[in-house]
Amino acid sequence: MPVALTIPSCHHCCQKLNNRISPSLFLFGRFSKTMVTSGSSSNNNAGAFTTIKETVTFEKEIKKSKFIAIAGPISNEQSAQSFLSQVSDPRATHNCWAYKVGNQYRSNDDGEPSGTAGKPIHSAIVSSGLDRIMVVVTRYFGGIKLGTGGLVRAYGGVASECLRNAPTILVKSRVPMGVEVPFELLGILYHQLQLFQVEDINQDYDTGKDGITMVTFKVDFDRAENLEDAIKNNCRRDLVFYKH
Repeated sequence: MPVALTIPSCHHCCQKLNNRISPSLFLFGRFSKTMVTSGSSSNNNAGAFTTIKETVTFEKEIKKSKFIAIAGPISNEQSAQSFLSQVSDPRATHNCWAYKVGNQYRSNDDGEPSGTAGKPIHSAIVSSGLDRIMVVVTRYFGGIKLGTGGLVRAYGGVASECLRNAPTILVKSRVPMGVEVPFELLGILYHQLQLFQVEDINQDYDTGKDGITMVTFKVDFDRAENLEDAIKNNCRRDLVFYKH
């Protein structure tokens, strides 16, 4: 079970998103177009990852074209589809996007020259170090062509600015553990569980062993080993631990 831990402040350039809902059928059609896909990106979130706390937006005008970058937290492809349907504008010239969930990522140029929109948006996500997020950059064409290099800088730039100023949150995974403990040591055990702020504590007396109960719980993945050591040291008894 993921648990949110820290929330830094947000810069004034990133604003909360106003509700802008467009027809879902139009947008799901765009989502199913040819996409850049890969499962080979590095996984640096072994049990923890940093994402953004809320949906944010950044707007910039470049040679009379208006670019609006909108970033939000997602959990999977289905939530990415939902996010895209909520923030894209079918009246715009382009709604280009990219998202990253763990090792999985996708991007879409939505009519811009290949590799000039979705890929730089994805690069901005990777450079930010954030995970489980989607960025949609909407462009309203202003009459001046930017060229290939200009498009890459524009899409990647507004995406980077949006993510740079977004409020972030560290999420840690909790892992399930269990321990068989004699009745007389329950007080000591529960004291340690309280110190390590575990969750979902359950106790089962039906262990088939006289005077022994099974206590299960969930603890932050990076504190599991320390908790086991603390229980052993304080109970001063050989105990049976179960990990998943």
